[in-house]
Amino acid sequence: MNDTALGLGDEGTAPVSGMTERFAALGVSDAIVRAVAALGFEEPTPIQQQAVPAVLSGRDVIGQAQTGTGKTAAFGMPLVEMVNPADRNVQALIICPTRELAVQVAEELFRLARYRRGLTVVPIYGGQPIERQITALRKGAQMVIGTPGRVLDHIRRGTLSLGSVRFAVLDEADEMLDMGFRDDITEILDRTPATRQTLLFSATLSPEIRELAQRYLRDPVEVRTVHRELTVPQVEQVYFEVRENEKLEALSRLLDLSEGGRALVFCNTKRNVDEVVSQLRARGYSAEGLHGDMKQNQRDRVMARFRQGVIDLLVATDVAARGIDVEEITTVFNFDLPQDEEYYVHRIGRTGRAGRSGRAFTFVTGREHWKLRDIMKYTQTRIVQRQVPSLADVEEVRTHMFEDQLRRTIASGGLERQIARIERLMLEGYTSLEIAAALLRLQSDEVTGQTEIGGRPRTPGTIRVHINAGRNQGVRPRDILGAFAGETGIAGELFGLIEVDADRSSIEVPEEEVDRVVKVMSRRRIKGRTIEVSR
Repeated sequence: MNDTALGLGDEGTAPVSGMTERFAALGVSDAIVRAVAALGFEEPTPIQQQAVPAVLSGRDVIGQAQTGTGKTAAFGMPLVEMVNPADRNVQALIICPTRELAVQVAEELFRLARYRRGLTVVPIYGGQPIERQITALRKGAQMVIGTPGRVLDHIRRGTLSLGSVRFAVLDEADEMLDMGFRDDITEILDRTPATRQTLLFSATLSPEIRELAQRYLRDPVEVRTVHRELTVPQVEQVYFEVRENEKLEALSRLLDLSEGGRALVFCNTKRNVDEVVSQLRARGYSAEGLHGDMKQNQRDRVMARFRQGVIDLLVATDVAARGIDVEEITTVFNFDLPQDEEYYVHRIGRTGRAGRSGRAFTFVTGREHWKLRDIMKYTQTRIVQRQVPSLADVEEVRTHMFEDQLRRTIASGGLERQIARIERLMLEGYTSLEIAAALLRLQSDEVTGQTEIGGRPRTPGTIRVHINAGRNQGVRPRDILGAFAGETGIAGELFGLIEVDADRSSIEVPEEEVDRVVKVMSRRRIKGRTIEVSR
């Protein structure tokens, strides 16, 4: 997060789909529903379905929910709804055990409040200059998220007043007690008005949590998520630690090392599904998406193509994937960590069926390790960490696969015509060993020497053309695909791999169309730059 204070206001509109109408049914306003639609979430999680109406009705709430169940939005949606933007005093105080969680909560509240003009969210935590936080608080903030120590520090300095607090939230209360913050929490809550509405969320409801709730909550409603016991012993579970912008590269390399079969890629939002599908297609993969904004006939058509093997890579949200019942799924990719631990179990349960083995690969960014820990605790399974394969790994595996293919081809026989050609080369003075080595090098170059992105071999039936523009000119794969498909009238899926380097790029175009493509695209513009195209 770059700024200490997050100012919120109108940022346009977002469409409200049939899926997001389920959020409207919770009782939140159109501004919240629009924010949810912009985030791309398809339906409320169980804890949200229970907690949001209770909070909106003015009740204190005890929520038993672990991290990753959507609990932040469970209290965030009603708070954003009920806080008064015209009042610059602190009205909502959310206390979190760690700076990482405080930042995450602040970011989610910021996104939920994007259509509530005048709301300001300020996170306060240790490790950040306190002067910057003091400046932000003096400007006025209705919602403050902080760690216990830093909240008390501001109170004692006189830079944070809690006299106008209407809502107090204890997030991950069990973690705060385990970390020794009990006295800090009681001191903070004792400084807030007795009329406040108090919300307490905890993964466990220990006697200590019950005692805290009895002291500070009035006739609370209890809401909880009930996990079903479900394990998938046949599935090999692995995670890769990557940056957010490295996920697609990691996915590409893992796909390149796979030995075929159908694969499912899970994303948390419809927006991510569309983005991942677009980028995978730009890299030459046969991929299609499935999410809640698609009409039923579209979803049926995609599923039919997936079942028939016309496509072998399906990118989906959890909601859209509920109807997927395909036996031969070999690999599940968690492109995004799921919102709920139970979703993780449902996802990986799509593979390893009918006694077959399966694999589940999960991408984890730095701040998500706590989520992964909760998933392992829930599933009672150790998810092993591995390193993302390097391009050298891709080359090595592809070469071994080629060698195996050679052995099978030799064993199958019927090579008389090819033997005659080799004999002609040998008459020119080449040895059989030299010819074989040259063929192996050509194959290796075909597999890995063509690209930095994903290590894909050249798509059959295509020829590569080059463009004199790249990353330094702001060009992205989708810009190239959009321009070439739009100007030539060739369907986007007929283009192959797209590479974008610093100042040049390339795209694989259908072989029979290459002359026309070069002629049509030369002197056209991409991202405002006139390009030259060459074979």
